[in-house]
Amino acid sequence: MQTPFIIAELSANHNQSLEVALKSVEAIAETGANAIKVQTYKPSCLTLPYKNEYFRINDGLWKDSYLWELYEDAQMPWEWHKEIFDLAHTLGLESFSTPFSVEGVEFLENLNCPIYKIASFEVMHTPLLKAIATTKKPVILSLGIANDDEIKHALEILKDNESITLLYCISAYPAALSDAKLTNIQAIKEQWKHYNVKVGLSDHTLGISVPLMATLCGVSVIEKHFILDKNLGGVDSAFSLDVNEFSLMVNSVREICELAKDFYDNDSRMRDKERGLLPIIESHIDSKEKKGRNFGRSLFVSKDVKAGEIISLENIACVRPCFGMSPLKLDSILGKTFSKDIKGGMPLLESYIQ
Repeated sequence: MQTPFIIAELSANHNQSLEVALKSVEAIAETGANAIKVQTYKPSCLTLPYKNEYFRINDGLWKDSYLWELYEDAQMPWEWHKEIFDLAHTLGLESFSTPFSVEGVEFLENLNCPIYKIASFEVMHTPLLKAIATTKKPVILSLGIANDDEIKHALEILKDNESITLLYCISAYPAALSDAKLTNIQAIKEQWKHYNVKVGLSDHTLGISVPLMATLCGVSVIEKHFILDKNLGGVDSAFSLDVNEFSLMVNSVREICELAKDFYDNDSRMRDKERGLLPIIESHIDSKEKKGRNFGRSLFVSKDVKAGEIISLENIACVRPCFGMSPLKLDSILGKTFSKDIKGGMPLLESYIQ
């Protein structure tokens, strides 16, 4: 039985302090984790600065926030990356990032980023996928809100990268324990096996029960949010593990792997199907996940346009939220014209195109 590669996701838990970020790197190294991951974006990489109903979050942890403001508060300054990566390397940690734009990939390539994580909300973001594909480096692809067509689209673009790990993920913050449904791990492995993928877990539940059970399901990667001190607060603190909790998770995962050696021999006699863990399901996305798709990307009108105006990248954008047409339709609509006057900040619908 393999021991999972354990990733501490810093996300927004730097709380806009480089000192907190660097102390977090040191603390993560002490927990025994294998890697620290950050996120590389600016609000402009993700959304538009409009304050209408489409850009307002109506429920959950970030209720009543507007997307631009949320990402402005959560972003990590790009000039911090090198210092964080250098410190991680000194402490024996792998360090890498989730980029959200082609610009982010180019920036990370200059830092020799060894792995790229792709958030599930970005699985339909074709320019980003193609930029990561050109690096040929290992990819970790979170499934979360992605449907089968979007996953296949991404895998076809990324199939020549050094390796691909698919992360089973519940895109709720925090996610309920009852939503974990870890049999999906084996189903995902079986469904996408022809792409020679590994399967891991990105967990947003509270506590460490889900990562421990996922270890027994044979995941190769575990990703969990880390915070130096929960008293720091912040947009991601509610579903993050502190130093003691993360250390307990790391130690427990490795103890499970040691104890499980008696059940998993080198001939792999206890294969997935023999353990009865392969109920193939139609989709790993449940109703709550579908609601979470609101944070995914779609096509929006980025500025005021007139009827008859030609559709181009100057007047539409692939941004969050997910109320407009699928980004996968972008190439098919460029060069067509708008059927009516539309205000900037409105989702692009098929009825607006002629």
